[in-house]
Amino acid sequence: MNSLKKIAVMIVEDHPLFSRGLASLIKTQTAYTIVGDATNGAEAMDLLRMEDPDLAIVDLNLGNEEGLELIKDMKAYKPTLLTLVLSMHDERFYAERVIGVGANGYIMKDEAANKVLDAIHTVLSGKTYISEAEQARLCSSVDAVTKSVVLDELSDRQFQIFSLIGKGLGTREIAAKLNLSAKTVDAHKEHIKQRLHCDSAQELRQLAIAWINHAPAEN
Repeated sequence: MNSLKKIAVMIVEDHPLFSRGLASLIKTQTAYTIVGDATNGAEAMDLLRMEDPDLAIVDLNLGNEEGLELIKDMKAYKPTLLTLVLSMHDERFYAERVIGVGANGYIMKDEAANKVLDAIHTVLSGKTYISEAEQARLCSSVDAVTKSVVLDELSDRQFQIFSLIGKGLGTREIAAKLNLSAKTVDAHKEHIKQRLHCDSAQELRQLAIAWINHAPAEN
C-alpha cells in the first residue's frame, strides 16, 4: 500500500461539465485526490472547513459572485491554502489582479486541458504559475532587468522575503516560515519597496514574481 499522503484538491466551478472534466483530468495523476467541488462562495467555504484541502482551483466568475473576494476569504481562513485560478478572461487583464489578492497562479480555460497539470505542479512546488507570455510582459512592465541590479542592496533577510513574495507567499505565510511576526515582515516589505523604488505592494509582487521566474536555477 502506498503510504504517501495525496495532495487534496477542491474545485470551485459553477459549470458542471467543466468541473467534471477538470476532476477527471486531475484524477489521472495518482498524487492528487479530489475532495469535493463547490459552485459558489458559501459552498466553497463549507468545503474548505470540512475537507481542509491543500489546493483550491477557483473559477473567477461564479454566477453573480466575484471569485477575487472568495480567494481573499479562503486565504483569510487558511493562509497556507494554495489557489490556482481558471478563467475565461484574458490573462493580460486579470493575472496581476488575482496574484495581487493572494492567488498562486492563473490559467485561461482554453489552455486548461493542455497545461492545467503543469500549472498545478508549478504551484505545489512553491512557484507562481502564469504563462510565458505573461511572464515576459511582467518583466517588461516592471523593468526587471534594471531593477535586478538593485537587489544587491537588500539585506540577506530582505532578499529572503523578496524571494518568498515571488513564490506567492503572503505576509502571514512568510512570517510563519521565517519565524517572524507579521509586523516585522510588513516592515521589511516597506524597506524593500523603498530600495527597489516600488510604488505599491502590487508592483513589488510583480517584480518579485518576474524575478523568481527568471532567476538562475540553484545548484
